[in-house]
Amino acid sequence: MKLTEGIVKKIKEFKPTSWAIDNQVAVYILAIIISAIGLTQFVTLPKEQFPDIVVPTISVTTIYAGNSAKDIENLVTQPIEKELKGISGAKVNKIQSISQADYSLIVVEFDTDVKTDIAKQKVKDAIDRAVSDLPNDLTSEPNVQEFAFSDMPIMFVNISGEFDGIQLKKYADKMQDRFEAFSEVNRAEIVGAPEREIQVNVDPYKLTAARVSLTDVENAISRENHDITGGLIQTGEMKRTLKVKGQFTSVNDLYDVVVRSSAQGATVYLRDVAELKDTIKEKESYARLDGKNVVTLNIVKRSGENLIDCADKVKAETELMQKSGELPPNLRVEFTGDTSKQTKTSFNELINTIIIGFVLVLLILMFFMGVTNAFFVALSVPLSVFVAFLFIPFVSSISGINITLNFIVLFALLFGLGIIVDDAIVVIENTHRLYANGKMPIVKSAKEAAGEVFIPVLAGTATTLAPFFPLLLWKGLIGKFMIYLPIVLILTLAASLIVAFIFNPIFAVSFMKPEGKEFEKPKNSVFRNKWFWTSIIGGILLHLLSFHGTANFLLLMAILMVFNSYVLNGVIHRFQDRFLPGLMNRYEKLLRWILKGKRPVRAFYSLFGLFILAVIMIVVSVATGRTKSTFFPSGDPNFVYVYLKMPVGTDARVTDSVLHILEHRVEKVLDKEKPGAPGSIVESLITNVAVNANNPRDNNRSVQSNLGRIQVSFVEFEKRHGKETGPLMDQIRNVVQGIPGTSVEVRQEDNGPPTDPPVNIEVSGDYLDNVTKVATALYQYLDKNRVEGIENLQPDVDLFNPEITVKVDRKRAMMEGVSTAQIGMELRTAVFGKEVSKIKDGEDEYKIQLRHREDLRNDVTGLMNMRITFMDMNTMQVKSLPLSSVATVEYTNTAGGVKRKNVKRTIQLQSNVLDLTMVAPINAQLQTKIKEFKEQNAIPADVTIKLSGQSEQEQETSSFLGKAMIISLVLIFFILVLQFNSMSKPFIVLTEIFFSIIGVLLGYALTGMTIATIMMGVGIIGLAGIVIKNGILLIEFTDELRSRGMRTREAAIQAGKIRIIPVLLTAVATILGLFPLAVGMNLDFAGLFQHLQPNLFFGGDSVVFWGPLAWTIIFGLIFSFFLTLIMVPSMYLMAERLKRPMGKFYGTKYIALLGFAGPFFFIFVGIMYLGRALQGKKVWLGKMKPSPAKQ
Repeated sequence: MKLTEGIVKKIKEFKPTSWAIDNQVAVYILAIIISAIGLTQFVTLPKEQFPDIVVPTISVTTIYAGNSAKDIENLVTQPIEKELKGISGAKVNKIQSISQADYSLIVVEFDTDVKTDIAKQKVKDAIDRAVSDLPNDLTSEPNVQEFAFSDMPIMFVNISGEFDGIQLKKYADKMQDRFEAFSEVNRAEIVGAPEREIQVNVDPYKLTAARVSLTDVENAISRENHDITGGLIQTGEMKRTLKVKGQFTSVNDLYDVVVRSSAQGATVYLRDVAELKDTIKEKESYARLDGKNVVTLNIVKRSGENLIDCADKVKAETELMQKSGELPPNLRVEFTGDTSKQTKTSFNELINTIIIGFVLVLLILMFFMGVTNAFFVALSVPLSVFVAFLFIPFVSSISGINITLNFIVLFALLFGLGIIVDDAIVVIENTHRLYANGKMPIVKSAKEAAGEVFIPVLAGTATTLAPFFPLLLWKGLIGKFMIYLPIVLILTLAASLIVAFIFNPIFAVSFMKPEGKEFEKPKNSVFRNKWFWTSIIGGILLHLLSFHGTANFLLLMAILMVFNSYVLNGVIHRFQDRFLPGLMNRYEKLLRWILKGKRPVRAFYSLFGLFILAVIMIVVSVATGRTKSTFFPSGDPNFVYVYLKMPVGTDARVTDSVLHILEHRVEKVLDKEKPGAPGSIVESLITNVAVNANNPRDNNRSVQSNLGRIQVSFVEFEKRHGKETGPLMDQIRNVVQGIPGTSVEVRQEDNGPPTDPPVNIEVSGDYLDNVTKVATALYQYLDKNRVEGIENLQPDVDLFNPEITVKVDRKRAMMEGVSTAQIGMELRTAVFGKEVSKIKDGEDEYKIQLRHREDLRNDVTGLMNMRITFMDMNTMQVKSLPLSSVATVEYTNTAGGVKRKNVKRTIQLQSNVLDLTMVAPINAQLQTKIKEFKEQNAIPADVTIKLSGQSEQEQETSSFLGKAMIISLVLIFFILVLQFNSMSKPFIVLTEIFFSIIGVLLGYALTGMTIATIMMGVGIIGLAGIVIKNGILLIEFTDELRSRGMRTREAAIQAGKIRIIPVLLTAVATILGLFPLAVGMNLDFAGLFQHLQPNLFFGGDSVVFWGPLAWTIIFGLIFSFFLTLIMVPSMYLMAERLKRPMGKFYGTKYIALLGFAGPFFFIFVGIMYLGRALQGKKVWLGKMKPSPAKQ
């Protein structure tokens, strides 16, 4: 006796269902409470486009002013890396660093299983251990921060008008204070605003004549700029504070500062040796909107907060400030790069797609099950979602994952739409069968129906969920991004089991009535229905109260009731009375033909032939370029980014001048699509220099004056009216190239988690000189032997950055009594400048910056003739000598930075590709080129060349998905063994996964659709759980019929005939649930009911990202459905016929274990036939008896 049969006979009825039926009122109240809480959770969950990922990646930034890149590496980076490498108790995957002049950045990437706060503490502990090895005079101590994707700006607030820069900065400061007061806003960064600065520009010749040094000037200013409290003085009955007021309030206060005064010489005032200016600081960043200078506030959302609410509050506060007069009416405020628009659009598209899918599923259920039963089943969808959302806070707390309502969560709900109803279909259909139009009391029918199918339904749900559990183990950035899919699916499908056995039986008991034409009321009885008149009257009244959306919905319901009574009911009855019986009879004839003689074996062989054909077709389609592949799916860009990189150390003004040229070229491309013009698909053109100009693929988020970025923002998809944005990106890419000394990359926004560059060649080794030589030679080789499709291959660091080296003659300097540190700091103060104090103006503070006059600080000869004035500690006299007497100048080249990966020095050659679907073939060609380079050149022993980047991520992802598939199959196999108490039948069911893979390959080969590797992999894993339900239904019922005495062949035929309806229904329901997303069907239900404007269109961001996954499942389901109906009965018959002879030949009843050999199982069958043939015996497969004559 099978295990499942024993359990069913023991319990006879499912007690929770029986309890629910006996306590209907309590269950209805529970349903209302669950719906209210679940709906509240759905509405209040933070809404985002992408998941708010927090990865355990920690950065350590250290500033040590006045040091070269190599010095920073030796003095700062290496000591810290040494301790980071010794971290224990948390797995470190990768340590990367970059050392630049004055600046060190180390990025520590932990395993994704490590919690971020633990990772951060581990890094802090390592830095504490490294402190003793670091210089004592660091400009700033090592700063430890975590990486979060929420740190990217969600929108830009741009202000401009007929105001000077300082006034615009004041308005920006006001807005910054208001915005940062919101709990949703992490920070509002001001970009492109001038900063007030008090400049003390000294004349070195006057300093020399007055025999004072820069240090004397610095000390004089800092000593005078003080307010000092002396304590309290008793005056009569009062105590008064004694205070010395000396703080500067304006630049005029500095004129009379005494630098030196002595009895031997005249007093030297600051005005005598320096030029004093109250001016603006040299601009370190630039921002422009549509070619006009603006001050921009970058709004960065706080992690876990609602993106849409955050953007709405910023806009509302700006409008309030304008209305209240805090911002003048002629101040132009514009919002650009607003990701909340795209988030709202994607959110609404997916919600509407879910509704469309729900309606389609409901419609197909009506035809198969009738209107009333269809509504019972359809109600399981919202209830399952509400039950799932009830557990989301609990799951978030135990998993540490902050679940937000992003488009992955919404897709998971859409993905599960057709699967959720499966359990409810089985329960309601079984109840309807036992009820038999009133032959058995409805309460008894519902209880027995639930008891009969609970174990099979539980097993079916378990096998559907099994493939999603391994996806919870997905590591890395992509795993963090995609983990929301299995979490929500597992919650929702588990919730559907609860709904099917607790709530659906209650609905059946309350509303199931006898069906058929003889039980139907007259058609005109609909006009006596209270709900019909309630909808009519309610609709009219709500129209009068201006609630047009709800009113139109009620009126539509009334119209549908009439349509159902006069049209739909008749169509459904004809479908059920004519089409379905005809379908069953034709299928029976097909089975009788296929399950005869050796035809099952031939059909099985032809299946492998079909698989080989599918593989050949997809290989040919890919080889000819008809079918392309990509890692993550991508479509027309919503944003186009032009990234400019100049040599390290380039002045921001120079970078801006080059970016101006690129900006004009981009504007020419957009000449017919001017930003903001009526009908234009371009929303705005934003330009940034230094701040907010970093490429997101670069971990270095510091402000770099050599970087620039142009951002072209497009309007939402439905407002483009069919115009494509991809051709504009191609045109922009063509026009921005060709400026000497620049590196320009053009790319669109990432449609998923940020990935490594598509092309990334890593040259690493112990010695920087060796690494540089090999990287330079490889770069030149690849430049001569170019691979087509690479956009702009460049090293990630400047290999030959111009440098002026001042070499100090230490012996002579020591003889003169001056140190290298004194010389270095004197030069730094003269050229770069030094903040010596601050002036307070209200709540604001402004730097007092000391340095040489502008015309002198850029003159190398003048600097070398600069006299260094200092106190000679030997003679205790002031001494002055020219710098050229103790130092010389050399014009050299040096690395712009030193990068390290896992303690090895590394240089990476990186590039974007022109076509993202060509990443794999381009990397394959590069691998060949690298091999040829190694053969032609002598590579030092310590240097390695490795092709990494996106290709490496693809390999890791494919490897994981392969392992996940194997784990899924093992889990499913174990569940099926428990279900059937058999070894052979689980193998029959598992072959359905093989059927679905054939369907996926054929689908992509025939349609020529682009294969998104990651989506195809996830889709096939998801299919593994979905398709086997059909096989379980067929085999389960075949066993049931055989247990009643029916012969094997006839049992397989009758089981297929009877079960074709639920198999067809579950497959069609799942396909229809995904179909709207697969084709990008969008219907605005709010617009439809409120304004009678459905705004129907096809396409959008959702179909770009999720379309490949939806089509993968649809292809697999369609093909596996037809093969299941033919091949599962054939394989069942073959297995039963082979069981006895195989067992006898191999001497064991566990011969079914050979099923683990997969297709190679038939080698063992061939061996048996060969062995029997050599023995002169035939293999007895049983004798087919004629079926009993039909009465």
